[in-house]
Amino acid sequence: MTKRILIFAFFLAAISVSAQPGNPSAPAPIDGGVSLLIAAGAALGGKKFYDKRKQQA
Repeated sequence: MTKRILIFAFFLAAISVSAQPGNPSAPAPIDGGVSLLIAAGAALGGKKFYDKRKQQA
């Protein structure tokens, strides 16, 4: 499962890195897939925290 998540994250990163802006003088958008990766990391961390807390009880 973790291996699939990592492969998916690298795939999304590769897509966002290869994107070229239309106007070179325009600033590049930061929020391509970064917000998605942050949300996935937060969800994974929350699940690990929940599982560890459930195991201790």
